[in-house]
Amino acid sequence: MKNFKTIFTFLVFLFFSFSSAQKIGYVDIQYILEKMPQYKEAEARLNAQIKTWELELQRLQSEYEMKKSHFDSEKVLLVGNQLKIREKEIEELEKSIKTTTSLRFGSNGEITTLRKNLIVPFEDQIHNAITIVAEKNGLSTVHNKDSNIFYLQKRFDYTEKVLEFLLKGTSAKK
Repeated sequence: MKNFKTIFTFLVFLFFSFSSAQKIGYVDIQYILEKMPQYKEAEARLNAQIKTWELELQRLQSEYEMKKSHFDSEKVLLVGNQLKIREKEIEELEKSIKTTTSLRFGSNGEITTLRKNLIVPFEDQIHNAITIVAEKNGLSTVHNKDSNIFYLQKRFDYTEKVLEFLLKGTSAKK
């Protein structure tokens, strides 16, 4: 009888151990983003706008350097009011460069706003798709492949399921 109680207790403990086991999966978000054509278009538009702003900034910088070097070489020839006007021009151009840099590339600049408008909706879509796939497959935790995971078994990879869900949703909208 004592053996029966021990075995029964062990079986109950074993049953509850298995029933509370967590199921874990992972996805490769970068792979998913690369497979989404709309994301590629948005990323291309973002990169094109960044390139335009960088060229504008380079143009301002080269104009500043040119005016500054001309001013330095002509400084001894300029008198009174001319000297002040040229100094003011150079200072205004320098302020313009700093203002443009902070407006475009600052922490709250236009690049941040544009990235939010173009890229974040895709990240939200992926997050929602991961949530749905995780719930359908009974996953308690889903990790991104890029985050400090040292070993992954292919059977826990849900990237294709999330991508399939996203692409199916995209084709249904069209």
